[in-house]
Amino acid sequence: KLFTSTAKMAEKVNNFPPLPKFIPLKPCFYQNFADEIPIDHQTLVRRIYHLWIFYSVTLAVNLIACLAWWIGGGSGVNFGLAILWLILFSPCSYVCWFRPIYKAFRSDSSFNFMVFFFVFGAQFVLAVIQAIGISGWGACGWLAAVTFFGTSIGAGVVMLFPAVMFTLSALVMFVCLLRVHRLYRGGGGSFQKAQEEWHSGLWRNPPSREAQFNNFSGNSLPEYPTVPSYPARTR
Repeated sequence: KLFTSTAKMAEKVNNFPPLPKFIPLKPCFYQNFADEIPIDHQTLVRRIYHLWIFYSVTLAVNLIACLAWWIGGGSGVNFGLAILWLILFSPCSYVCWFRPIYKAFRSDSSFNFMVFFFVFGAQFVLAVIQAIGISGWGACGWLAAVTFFGTSIGAGVVMLFPAVMFTLSALVMFVCLLRVHRLYRGGGGSFQKAQEEWHSGLWRNPPSREAQFNNFSGNSLPEYPTVPSYPARTR
């Protein structure tokens, strides 16, 4: 039975991002919600994943709006920064806050929860700033869109789309942050446990719940001390 479970884990190959076969690159991550995330938390983790997709789309829409802003008479700096934000934040947000929360729920990793809270909190603040729309920051928020109506109504209308999308992103980020924090604290998580994980080195590659179960044999204990299960979110 142990051999079968080990063989099953060995068959896992990276599947994200899904790339066409003609591209000479391979996926970097293995992602399977049904296989690795506890059923009680799959919905929440999927929603955070969909939030990442929505935020990436928002950055793309913002790029188009900044182009309209530039054509309508605005500064080209905003368009240049919009390109940078799209190229930088789309992959970095996946690696820096979605992967940590995925690994946190996958293997009860307090360290990854802390990484998520820190990075995702900073992402929330940035989304609020982008929703406001300060000129020169490369984001078409409310302030930039409304004030530009006097110069170009057409460009101002286009600029309203990313303003709305940045606002929705910030609101959903705030809700997700509260829900994850409630689950983490309700399950007995703490900063001390994250420190212990850091000092032990288990944060580098915490074993999945499946691996923890397979490591249990007789009177032996799992190699990785699990954090208490997180309570299911009430509807």
